[in-house]
Amino acid sequence: MKKYKLDAQERKIEAAIGRGEYVPVSGRELREVADAVAARKRDRTLTIRVNSADIERIKRMAASRGIPYQSYLSELIHRVAMTL
Repeated sequence: MKKYKLDAQERKIEAAIGRGEYVPVSGRELREVADAVAARKRDRTLTIRVNSADIERIKRMAASRGIPYQSYLSELIHRVAMTL
């Protein structure tokens, strides 16, 4: 068997697999995840003017979740659109 040299990230993944942190998913679950990713594909640009205080609040909320504020805004718009 051929030996491969793993980088730091690959070693972390291998260790996580050994601890059981990754679990196999069924074909149906995989399709659901793929569909969810596809539904959030960003293929349009939106330019709007908004209140600066609102943007600052959104930036803080996004930072508390550890994500970029534009990604957070995109997700908020997606959730609202799905309820219409």
